[in-house]
Amino acid sequence: MYLTRFAVNPARRQSRFLLGSPQAMHAAVLASFPPTDEAERLLWRVDRDGHTTWLYMVSPREPQLTHLAEQAGWSDSSTWASKPYAPLLDRIGEAQSWAFRLTANPVHTIKRERDGRKIRVGHVTATQQQQWLSDRSADHGFAIHTCEGEPAVTVSNRVRRSFRRGAGTVTLVTAQFDGHLRVTDPDALRRALVTGIGRAKGYGCGLLTLANPTVP
Repeated sequence: MYLTRFAVNPARRQSRFLLGSPQAMHAAVLASFPPTDEAERLLWRVDRDGHTTWLYMVSPREPQLTHLAEQAGWSDSSTWASKPYAPLLDRIGEAQSWAFRLTANPVHTIKRERDGRKIRVGHVTATQQQQWLSDRSADHGFAIHTCEGEPAVTVSNRVRRSFRRGAGTVTLVTAQFDGHLRVTDPDALRRALVTGIGRAKGYGCGLLTLANPTVP
């Protein structure tokens, strides 16, 4: 597995197009690998930190991003860097503390009144979205730290967007989670890091990343 970070140049026209279309960005990510790769094993996420925009990817094979650099990156070789993911995965141990970031698609299933059909809808409040993550943390091998009795996690960049997909329209609710976690099941957390959390992974959701161990 590889973890890749790509510096997006937001001043370029193609960058603005890709950043505005999860479907187009997904296609650009897929184009970084031979067609024999399994698309469902690719995770990606866009982070906007101040004036800097990054594209992160986790993949079973090292990507080739020359095409993306020409369209949406910078002119020098510092546009992207990939490194093996195994050293970080191997470091994970029970009861460790890590800082984390996750962009996810927090949804739940409801039964529609008019026909009884079950549909998925997005959680709309920060409290609901935070609870969505807390409810799934144990299955993914971690517990969220608490600070003064409250979960040590911040929910930000809460976005609802709609875009065309073929003849239909996709509506996507996303939220960014930043916080601190404690490892409860190292194997489950490793799986979450390489397979993602939640739905809409093709649209830039589900990629969990860890920073150096720290206690809030």
